[in-house]
Amino acid sequence: MESVYVETSIISYLVARPSSNLISAARQKITFDWWESERKKYNIFISELVLAECSHGDNEAVKLRMGVAKKIPLLKITKACIELAKLFFTKASLPEKARDDALHIAVATHYQMDFLLTWNCRHLANAHFIRKVQNISYDEGLIIPTICTPQEMKNEEK
Repeated sequence: MESVYVETSIISYLVARPSSNLISAARQKITFDWWESERKKYNIFISELVLAECSHGDNEAVKLRMGVAKKIPLLKITKACIELAKLFFTKASLPEKARDDALHIAVATHYQMDFLLTWNCRHLANAHFIRKVQNISYDEGLIIPTICTPQEMKNEEK
């Protein structure tokens, strides 16, 4: 069974109050549908960083996010993950606000996840970012997971 690292934005969209913003509402629906119909086809994981990110914000939202997150197997952030994140962050010339995004990809890469599922299209599911990180990984002899959104991850064959 293939493995999926679930980044924080997935859990956030899954439990968020219905949005009046059309794009956000569509992402919520796509996320919910993926969670209901596709999730069981994969081994899914989160990291300690996802737990930390889920624990910030409105108390009710935190409770809902943590309710989902605590049911997902946890990947530890090792020294190797931190070093790989520093490498991605530095060599990809990412802005400071993308430091945690580099750690998400590092954890997923370190644990050899097949996919990294996200709605973070600014720094993770972004063609320019993916290309930079793939080149860095290739130079290091590593393979990054396929970074995608739930919309891209529907597998009709399974």
